[in-house]
Amino acid sequence: MSLWIPVTIAAASFQTVRFMLQKSLSTVKLTVAGATFARFAYSMPLALLGLFVALQVTGFSLPTLTAKFWLFAVIGGTAQILATICVVALFKQRNFAVGITFKKTEVIQTAIVGFLVLGDQVSAGALVAILLGLLAVLLLSKSPGGDGAWWKHLTNRASRLGLGSGVLFAFSSVSYRGASLELGEIDAWFRALVTLAVVVMFQFISMGLWLLWRDRAELLAVWQTRRTSMFVGLTSLCGSFCWFFAFTLQNAAYVKALGQVELLLSLFASLLFFRETITRREVAGMTLLGVSILALVLAI
Repeated sequence: MSLWIPVTIAAASFQTVRFMLQKSLSTVKLTVAGATFARFAYSMPLALLGLFVALQVTGFSLPTLTAKFWLFAVIGGTAQILATICVVALFKQRNFAVGITFKKTEVIQTAIVGFLVLGDQVSAGALVAILLGLLAVLLLSKSPGGDGAWWKHLTNRASRLGLGSGVLFAFSSVSYRGASLELGEIDAWFRALVTLAVVVMFQFISMGLWLLWRDRAELLAVWQTRRTSMFVGLTSLCGSFCWFFAFTLQNAAYVKALGQVELLLSLFASLLFFRETITRREVAGMTLLGVSILALVLAI
């Protein structure tokens, strides 16, 4: 079995737990921005420590960080911040499993962005998968109890946040793969670790400065919720490293497609931990999206 497969499954598992923690924080103690910043605030020190230990143990030296590497890192880091804000905000609109499903439109979009930015090839058969995915989004876009034409529900807040997060996560995934590949012919895990440390440091500094300017009280709230936020940071670090490692080993579209195992994990989380009700239409939408994802994997 190729190494990228278990690494991707591990990434999806860590990410599900992290989103569960962020959902709890955002609905009880922190704002959307605070719950997002908690991820970077508590993972940044661990990422830098991990890089330092790796440098000491292996004797490796830092690779040259080219201008193109920084461009990819900044674009990916910024897109991920905005995407995470969208997902956490989405949790306030819909239940956990459906929120994750909306986010997972990134799989289809990653294939498109990967082709446009890095030249990753997608076959004509992917058009069928894209159409199935769009149909699934139509099913999921209608809010429970909502009335009116189907197309009107594509403009509701939940739909905009979900689809927006998918676009942004697609750009971040492709950018991270691009940044990692810019580091040259060194061990894949070390490329992933260097890229992760740089990106998380950028995210911590940029978002910390923004909160310092706009909402200083939220910085205190992030500290006050540190017992939970620390686990957000830890699961974020583990998940991000696995994603970065997988992107280094394999095409981002394949990685994100396999990462749809997160759909099943989020469904269990929604039912078992948050005691949320999943409607038949939502189950049908998630199932159809899963089929479109499988079709995409077969097509590419």
